[in-house]
Amino acid sequence: MADPVVKLHKGDLPSGLKLGASIAIDSETLGLNPHRDRLCLLQLSAGDGSAHLVQFEAGEYAAPNLRALLTDTDTLKIFHFARFDVAVIAKYFGIIVTPIFCTKIASKLVRTYTDRHGLKDLAAEILNMEISKQQQSSDWAAAELTQLQLAYAASDVLHLHAIKSKLDVMLDRENRRQMAEAAFRFLPVRAELDLAGFGDVDIFAH
Repeated sequence: MADPVVKLHKGDLPSGLKLGASIAIDSETLGLNPHRDRLCLLQLSAGDGSAHLVQFEAGEYAAPNLRALLTDTDTLKIFHFARFDVAVIAKYFGIIVTPIFCTKIASKLVRTYTDRHGLKDLAAEILNMEISKQQQSSDWAAAELTQLQLAYAASDVLHLHAIKSKLDVMLDRENRRQMAEAAFRFLPVRAELDLAGFGDVDIFAH
């Protein structure tokens, strides 16, 4: 298998870049609190073995080309744990991402034989592939990212299309497609609740 092609862009995607009908997306932030920990990097892949990484300086989130892609209703956005990424994108770009497929939600709906739904676990079982998480705790706000950081960031999106394809089969097999799509449609609201301070509150509880 050829090494992935990883391209780093500053502040926005280049004009005219076409990534197809579905794109895998992930984000790197300074932590897991979108109110406190700023967005540093967005990774995108068309599932073709290449990844485009967009690096942001603090306060510089204009990115018109990226915004147009994220809000294009004809382009499916594939995430792993979309709840967080969609909230971060809403916080820093002020936009709603749709339509969405979340591999973590799909995994929880069909892989009920396990409680291991991380990206590394999915890749290992579904694709028989090992994904390193060594750079997960890393300074993503550094002016110059290391080659290890770039490789790690790219690995989070390079395989999501293949994982989605396997989960699609399982969703249909278990007759849970409709349930999954309803959950995906709710994700922007779930992200809005998180940003409004209801992250740990079950609004459906008695």
